[in-house]
Amino acid sequence: MKLRFKQRFFSWFDSYDIYDEAGETVYTVKGQLSWGHLLKIYDAQGYEVGTVKQRVLTWLPKFELYCGEQYMGCISKEFTLFSHKYDIDFNGWHIDGDWLGWDYSVLDSSGRIVAQISKELWNWTDTYVIDVYESSVALCALMLVLAIDAEKCSNK
Repeated sequence: MKLRFKQRFFSWFDSYDIYDEAGETVYTVKGQLSWGHLLKIYDAQGYEVGTVKQRVLTWLPKFELYCGEQYMGCISKEFTLFSHKYDIDFNGWHIDGDWLGWDYSVLDSSGRIVAQISKELWNWTDTYVIDVYESSVALCALMLVLAIDAEKCSNK
């Protein structure tokens, strides 16, 4: 399953549309007024299915991930000088990526690729392609990409 993650051009808060290979909207993400990033994820029918919430007052950026109301885990930026590294307490996953942080893979605890993410350059807004190998983990992969993108936006 391939998802295209595209930030909306004019928006006061973080807002994104996520499309499938056919160009149909699968998810909509709406930023909420909050101290730190708060991103609500809605399915195609408009039901809230997930949340990415930045934990404030931490040394390095940290984001909590929720499916519905259920806490699933968190992702934290690790201190490194020349690369982007994240500590993930979520599904036993970890991330391997390039030093610019534009292309990376999400791997499960066995080292199998769960999703591959690549940033499309030369767009007006942040645009990512998420290749998910099992559609059942598409929402979880999307939440990780949202957290990483929010962390990068905080550092601009």
